Amino acid sequence: MPVSAATARLSRRPVLSRVRLSLLALLLATPVLAADPAPRRVVSMNLCTDQLAMLLAAPGQLVSVSRLAADPRSSAMAQQARSYPQNHGQAEEIWQMRPDLVIAGSYTARATVTLLKRLGVPVLQVQPARSLSDVDKLLRQVGDALGRTAQADTLIADFDTRLAALRAEVRRRPRAAIYQANGYSSGDATLAGEILEAAGFDNVAGPGGGTFLPLEKLVMADPEVLITSVPYPGASRAEEILHHPVVRDIRARSHTTTVLDHDWICGTPHVLEAIAALAETRKALE
Repeated sequence: MPVSAATARLSRRPVLSRVRLSLLALLLATPVLAADPAPRRVVSMNLCTDQLAMLLAAPGQLVSVSRLAADPRSSAMAQQARSYPQNHGQAEEIWQMRPDLVIAGSYTARATVTLLKRLGVPVLQVQPARSLSDVDKLLRQVGDALGRTAQADTLIADFDTRLAALRAEVRRRPRAAIYQANGYSSGDATLAGEILEAAGFDNVAGPGGGTFLPLEKLVMADPEVLITSVPYPGASRAEEILHHPVVRDIRARSHTTTVLDHDWICGTPHVLEAIAALAETRKALE
């Protein structure tokens, strides 16, 4: 090798070493960024996701909930919801809130959800709970989306512990019927049906999902407990069946209890309140 070429190569080595050291120092000085940073402005536009978000969000992270969240007839967290701006599920109003995450139900304002997605707004669509096991899944899903996995873990552990304790109290299983407007009832394969089972009752509606329970079947089942919801203000033809002479006769010879809709509409830890209330009704029969 010519002397001049060897000398040039040797002279470049300190330069290359300094470049490598500079690059290494730059890499070490650069902070490691999270792959999915937690959203900072979250808007919820569904009654059930409202409550999940309120349970899990960090202070200041949740900027709006739906108007239904403040209605005590349907929301178990109505008081807390009043401290948040409310939205009506309209794309324009939500867009103006500059959210970096919108949480919606799978059937919520589909036109709004579609438009927000077209505008590039991240949207998390959450399925409704159909079982008690879905409560854990929904807490996990929303907690992960908010970057609040540890908080979700805590709520899940508490929910599972309290649910197990309520189930452990069951000794005898009286027959019970859920009977609502238009004679609607809920079978075992529903959230309401599982709430009934966890409280220690046998469901006269049997297996399956939501169903209409004919008066004849209700009479033949002869439930020990008739469970209805608190009627909404004003007259409703759908609720007239609850005042039918046959239903009044069943009420007279069985134990009747009413449940608050807000405790078991949504798959949140608040379903434990419905289970506990129904369990007290069961204990009164023992």
